[in-house]
Amino acid sequence: MKRKRMKQAIRKTQIPLLLAFIIFASFVHLYSAHVQCEWTGVEKIVAVGDLHGDYDSFIKILKGTGLIDKDLHWTGGKIHLVQIGDIMDRGPKAKEIFDLLMRLEKEAEAAGGKIHVLLGNHEEMNLTGIALDRENYVTVEQFIAFLPESFREKKEIKIKKGIEKRAFKKTFSDVSLDQKLREYWESALKKAIADRKDPVRIEYQKNFNEKYGKWLLEHNAVIKINDIIFVHGGISERFSTWKLEEINNRIRLELNSFMRGSPTNILIVYETDGPLWYRDLSSPQTKEEDLKPEVDKILQNLGARYMVAAHTPRVIKTKDDMKRFDGRIWIIDTGISEVYRSSGGRPAALIIENDYKFSVWPLDFEEKDTHPIEWKAYFQGKIAIISPCLPEAIGCILKSALRRVISFYGG
Repeated sequence: MKRKRMKQAIRKTQIPLLLAFIIFASFVHLYSAHVQCEWTGVEKIVAVGDLHGDYDSFIKILKGTGLIDKDLHWTGGKIHLVQIGDIMDRGPKAKEIFDLLMRLEKEAEAAGGKIHVLLGNHEEMNLTGIALDRENYVTVEQFIAFLPESFREKKEIKIKKGIEKRAFKKTFSDVSLDQKLREYWESALKKAIADRKDPVRIEYQKNFNEKYGKWLLEHNAVIKINDIIFVHGGISERFSTWKLEEINNRIRLELNSFMRGSPTNILIVYETDGPLWYRDLSSPQTKEEDLKPEVDKILQNLGARYMVAAHTPRVIKTKDDMKRFDGRIWIIDTGISEVYRSSGGRPAALIIENDYKFSVWPLDFEEKDTHPIEWKAYFQGKIAIISPCLPEAIGCILKSALRRVISFYGG
């Protein structure tokens, strides 16, 4: 009897210990997992800034830079594409962008290329569940897209039945089903924003983290390709002393703790000088001469020649509008999303080739061409060489044709 009780007691203590071990092991795996964050010998890089749900502009950029074909398949070969974060919020089609990138990642890898999806502060806010605290961040389209399909369908079936019932009783207003559904989801979004315990908000958060959050945590916040740092906000002097792998692993660990509902010992997430939020390098209010010594120190600590960041939208009319600190810092948030179009935003991409030649699509590129504009001069030169010979060649063709006509009619 005593032995039986002892066995039962052991089993009772084993279960919580096992659960504790599984949770601990998952954290350790996440923190220590080796996700590569440095590459060398890359001949060409295409870097794209904040997209904010504008799928159509992203497609335009990918096609314009020769990375995908008309069927949206990878044609970039060994090129490395860097999407520098903030795919989410403000615009309607973040899910479509994620789905496209998930597929293109595999296609690029198979072709010897690479797609780097970096975390931005808006991905951070959605992973930690606070994006819905801001009224104008999550659009109704994004809200609907990340709800579980079965959950959404049940709600919409209920609405449709209600409309059919009212129509049968002749109380049905002259409003389309689509409009009724939109009105319902707009109301649901307002409730989700107002109440963190709202059941629809909980479904949104749970489904997003399960399907896309896990995938995002497989990616980095900061990477180094050749001697160039890519990061959403920027690297401050404080974090420039950290190894890149340490920054990325720490962010993964902290975001995962938020997703589990138990954030603890937060060192980077939501830090104003952290990699996802730091603005001093990009802010127009920052005087370059005042910060230049700090920038020199940051790049020296990182062992880098250049840094590419985004996070702060800027209107660009020439390539120089992207540069700061004598071209050592490049800011590529050009207001790509349609929501910035009225403020002068435009789709653009930074292209870096292996000799550190920086160019901006479409500013430095001809329409429907992925070769820099300098090629135009090359081809014009070739035509200039050939053109003196053209009159003689045309004369020969005309003489030959005339002889044949005379021969035909005179013979």
